Amino acid sequence: MALKKLWQWVPPDALNFLLQRNTVRKVVLRKAERELYKDFVLLNRENRPPRVQEGRCLMLTNLLHSVDRAIADGRLSPKVSREIISNFAGRVLMQESDLTRNFAKRHGFDPPAFLTISPTKKCNLLCKGCYASSSSGSAETLPFSVVNRIIREKTELWGSYFTVISGGEPLLYQSEGKNFFDILEQNRDNYFMMYTNSTLITEEVARRMADLGNITPAISVEGFEAETDERRGKGVYKRIRKAMDNLRKAGVPFGVSVTATRHNAELVVSDEFIDNYFSKEGAIYGWIFQYMPIGRSFTTELMLTSAQRLAMFRKEEEIIKKHNLFMVDFWNGGPYSVGCISAGRAGGYFYIDWNGNISPCVFFPYYIANVYDVYRENKTLNDVLLSPFFSSIRSWQNGYGYTQPPDKVENLIVPCVIRDHYEKAYTFINEFGAKPMDENAAQALEDAEYRRKMTEYGRDVKSMTQGYWESEFMGPLS
Repeated sequence: MALKKLWQWVPPDALNFLLQRNTVRKVVLRKAERELYKDFVLLNRENRPPRVQEGRCLMLTNLLHSVDRAIADGRLSPKVSREIISNFAGRVLMQESDLTRNFAKRHGFDPPAFLTISPTKKCNLLCKGCYASSSSGSAETLPFSVVNRIIREKTELWGSYFTVISGGEPLLYQSEGKNFFDILEQNRDNYFMMYTNSTLITEEVARRMADLGNITPAISVEGFEAETDERRGKGVYKRIRKAMDNLRKAGVPFGVSVTATRHNAELVVSDEFIDNYFSKEGAIYGWIFQYMPIGRSFTTELMLTSAQRLAMFRKEEEIIKKHNLFMVDFWNGGPYSVGCISAGRAGGYFYIDWNGNISPCVFFPYYIANVYDVYRENKTLNDVLLSPFFSSIRSWQNGYGYTQPPDKVENLIVPCVIRDHYEKAYTFINEFGAKPMDENAAQALEDAEYRRKMTEYGRDVKSMTQGYWESEFMGPLS
């Protein structure tokens, strides 16, 4: 791809200087669109369903347009713009790493693209239904030396330059005399996305993020003021608005992260919601996480109904295709990721929590390894990645569609092994003796009614969405 050569040949400062010019950037953007379409749709080397490839191409194009709009509007500081160009685009999107190729040659599959790490469980809020059951009283924290070792290891083993930080609230992280910004500082070759409640993003914090340049906060909202304050606490929405203002002034790119429940499913994909956060507040991207019944006070009654899930998918398609926004639903977005990305699948990830427990996914709270034990035994993250537990999940993903020819790919609107195919996850957990990461996960595993409801839910949603999957994603391009 010619654009990759551009990133390899032109020094970051010079490239940043050029791309600040609207005319130059527009030329590069048009070239990028053509090359993405050629790579994903026309060549389609991975032999995916053509319409799936078309959607994946559109999603990446939307992300490029979002960054273009932010640069044009002056919403990115010069330092941030340079880091996005040299680090996120240059390493995460464009670079063809020898490390990645060597891993694939040795193990027969591409490595994960990133890790999600929760370095601390501590949080200054007490949100209803928190997946992590976090609170101000939570003391569990990974030592800084361990966090840093994890990041360096996955970078050097896999050629992975993207890291997701979750929590707890990352900005409360303190260990060995270090804080969250020390993680960013000591891993400048990585680009970080941080899930945050944003209430601690003062003007000073925003300026620090801008100075480092390799961080984008994904800010948690539930809708507007009433919905957000009802779940997160009175006055939180006003503090979120202030945090977004601080980030805009500092020139730091940010997105929104939404928990969709049975009660706000229509709101969080409404035109009003999209206009408020993307047009008025200036969010560059958005993530939707449908409520998953794990964590504090878990209940299946807050999950979207089958009809809501299909309706939300249709609306999300409209947002992506008509508004040209990067707005991804972690579950409904299966067609854009070619299915479930858990258990260290190629291009996917796995999760490490504040206790060092390693699970397939943030929303799959069962583990078979702990990072302290891994390092104590002089092993690496690759030993976890190649474990029978993770390997079996990846084998299921491959059979479901990831490595299948186009006409054999199953419904990717329902790709999740634990949410949409709970009976499979339950089998893997028991077969490999995976342990619950907390008491809530232990209760769910022993609850026969929970198991019945989750199994029925997956089957109902697959039945509800099957016709749409076949009509919109299977078959040749129109």
